[in-house]
Amino acid sequence: MGDLEGRAGIVTGAAGGIGRACAVALGAQGAAVVVTDLERQRAQGEETVALVEAAGGRAVFVPGDVAREEDQEHLVEACVASFGSLDFAHNNAGIELHGTVEETAVADWDALMDVNLKGVWLGLKHQMAYMRSHGGGSIVSTSSLAGVMGFPGFAAYIAAKHGVIGLTRAAAIEGAEAGIRVNAIVPTIVRTPMVERFAPDQEARLTAPQAIKRFSEPSEVAEAVVWLISDRSSLVTGVPFRIDLGTSAGYAS
Repeated sequence: MGDLEGRAGIVTGAAGGIGRACAVALGAQGAAVVVTDLERQRAQGEETVALVEAAGGRAVFVPGDVAREEDQEHLVEACVASFGSLDFAHNNAGIELHGTVEETAVADWDALMDVNLKGVWLGLKHQMAYMRSHGGGSIVSTSSLAGVMGFPGFAAYIAAKHGVIGLTRAAAIEGAEAGIRVNAIVPTIVRTPMVERFAPDQEARLTAPQAIKRFSEPSEVAEAVVWLISDRSSLVTGVPFRIDLGTSAGYAS
């Protein structure tokens, strides 16, 4: 029996990458998962569903845009209708944008904030509303090392990921009395399709600040998400949980 047997929840951005790995890992612990991503990602989302089921869990694909409030409401409703409850959520969907403070166009800023920050807020808003009246739950959102550090060329992304940590702290305080725990993961470079565009010879340069000199794998990040969602982390809330291979420990190059 898995740690999450009989529990149900939502994973956004689950058509691939970290979201897919987390959905599968949750399924392997006995959870039922609403796998969600944009409608144009349906085929990949259905692949995730099959992987969750193969791992021993239950799953259904529900398309949705995390930046639309009606879609976030529908995801909660779909989880309850499909599996009887909403016990956890992983607000993972995100996009990337290159550009300095001066280079970033207003439209690009708005598009990124809609997904990476507003999407997390809307998820928390509707997930917490259900959990508050149904005995609590556990929510994990995906931030980034860019949420705790700054570096050039990703101004909007860094601002949004810092915002995710601020939301996490506020939501953790607001949800504690209702039995709702809220945390964020803070990974560094993860080997996802977003990262695979880098040339192989760039890995050494990109991992130079890390104590452990390699990219992390989505399945490794998923282990942290499962732990934060499970009762094994019952004392942990409001935490930006670093999975940064030692980057924040100090100078390691």
